[in-house]
Amino acid sequence: MDKTITRIFDLLPYYEQKFKPKADVLAGKENGDWVKYDITKFREIVDNISYALIQLGIEKGDKIATISNNCPEWNFIDFAVLQTGAIHVPIYPTISEADYKYILNHSEVKYVFVAGRELFRKVEHILPEVDNVLDVYTFKTTEGLKHLSELITLGAENQDVEKLQNIKSNISADDTATLIYTSGTTGNPKGVMLSHANLLSNVEAVYHIFPVDENCKAVSYLPLCHVYERMNIYTYIYLGVSIYYAENMGTIADNIREVQPEILTTVPRLLEKVYDKIIAKGRKLKGIKKQLFFWAVNLGLSYQVENNNGALYNFQLSIANKLIFSKWREALGGKMRVIVSGGAALQPRLSKVFTAAQIPVLEGYGLTETSPVIAVNTLEPGGLKFGTVGKVIKNVEVKITPDGEILVKGPNVMKGYFKDKAMTAEAIDSEAWFHTGDLGEIVDSGHLRITGRIKEIFKTSMGKYISPALIENRFKESAFIDGLMVIGEHQKFAAALIVPNFEH
Repeated sequence: MDKTITRIFDLLPYYEQKFKPKADVLAGKENGDWVKYDITKFREIVDNISYALIQLGIEKGDKIATISNNCPEWNFIDFAVLQTGAIHVPIYPTISEADYKYILNHSEVKYVFVAGRELFRKVEHILPEVDNVLDVYTFKTTEGLKHLSELITLGAENQDVEKLQNIKSNISADDTATLIYTSGTTGNPKGVMLSHANLLSNVEAVYHIFPVDENCKAVSYLPLCHVYERMNIYTYIYLGVSIYYAENMGTIADNIREVQPEILTTVPRLLEKVYDKIIAKGRKLKGIKKQLFFWAVNLGLSYQVENNNGALYNFQLSIANKLIFSKWREALGGKMRVIVSGGAALQPRLSKVFTAAQIPVLEGYGLTETSPVIAVNTLEPGGLKFGTVGKVIKNVEVKITPDGEILVKGPNVMKGYFKDKAMTAEAIDSEAWFHTGDLGEIVDSGHLRITGRIKEIFKTSMGKYISPALIENRFKESAFIDGLMVIGEHQKFAAALIVPNFEH
């Protein structure tokens, strides 16, 4: 990685110097049209927001929150906040009112940026109970609320290049860049403190596995408030890849066909939906077409890495790719070079069939506390093994305890939990090993396989954390329920097995 990049905001001048000018460094859809930003406009907006934040009295270590879906404005705030030495607190748009109240109070946020009226409504009622919030700005024009453009204008009218440069020069790689709140077993979310160095160490470790360059595009739909997609975005910027933000979950397929990206980062759930739709279409076929379709699918499901399939299989696969899988590739824009999956366990059959269809799927593993990547499959010789989460990334160590827990040590491990030394000490031991709470093993090829989970929290296939005890205890407050068990590890959603109180 380039040595001039030691803080996240260093990515922008690097981009401007390194890559040829193009209109679509960032792109988001507004009223049916793609609104694009080149690097000059990107930097100008970021700098003006930084000047405005300085004018408003923001100082190093202050917290600024965003509650928004993915859009270029999210990136503008992110870089602008980091340039002032402040800390970005990205908050998930669909959490409960109680969680909003806790996070905004606990993190001591001073300013909040929301997408528009709909998300403002979620926090409107609790703001009077959050004394530290000074003001709220919106990305979309919303009557009665301040708009981001007012801040940009304020900054443009109060530019102080020298002051901003002095502030930036006093920000170190080890300074906290972000506070990301994750589900906690106690009921309150935990604030994970990640530094510039934490996140950039992950960019440095993974950028070489992305087979893309400045001529390529990426479609992004995973929430930027999650560290997984956020780190991917920093990696795209480092590689000069154009970033197009999908409008919403319902438009992803259309956006992908329109943009024709070379790379997509996803959670398993989207791949499951794509596969299920493809199979459903196959079932509607008749006669020889249907036979050919399922012959190709079954061929893909038995695919092996490293050409261990034999000459006959490879010949048959070439026919399947021409007749059947070519249509799969077209459905994903026709240019897809790789799909990277994380956030939850991926079914090995999906990796096999998509990779056989010349759409390689690379599964990885990590946690918010590890910025996030710990291990990932790659396209390098010996780098891909189905049913594993890949080899441990360079600059990171993994140790498996006698009882099978995965421990991690490296520059990607968080600084700790905000305002919680006890919880931090519980997670990171005296020898700097982070205890993941996950069970795993290193197989003969050197790949990491996840075998289970020590901690009771589990994830759905959408990557959403579920804490069973919290839900169980709340439901058991009802007189109609005698006993209840929450289930749903790696499933589409959580469910419950309920024993009713029949007498009641």
